[in-house]
Amino acid sequence: MPKSIHIETELQGLMPLDGRSEETTEAEVSAAFATLSDYDKGGVFAGSFSGQSEWERHSNGDELVHVLAGETTLTILTDTNEEMLTLKAGMLTVVPRSCWHRFKSEAGVTLLTVTPQPTDHSKAEDPRLD
Repeated sequence: MPKSIHIETELQGLMPLDGRSEETTEAEVSAAFATLSDYDKGGVFAGSFSGQSEWERHSNGDELVHVLAGETTLTILTDTNEEMLTLKAGMLTVVPRSCWHRFKSEAGVTLLTVTPQPTDHSKAEDPRLD
């Protein structure tokens, strides 16, 4: 059944995750993000954090990333390159299926993502070499 979702209302009940790092637990990340809706093979998520995420990838599809507030550097690893995008409020990008990627935001960022599941995670310096 279709429903309307007020993103700001959903974000109000969340505590932004300050100082995200490779040591941040999945429970801490989950507490900073809201699941707004199921979508195809995954979901629509929104949340706020500062710091750096661990590497992740999605083998079931592309991931849409929309910056609602703040700024982040998104690093995407392709088979042969490392692409770095600076994304500010109002910008979006699509991370191609199965590409390792991570976010870094010193001052903080609020993201909305349409993310296929499952999500693979890696703490390796370059997860393509694992």
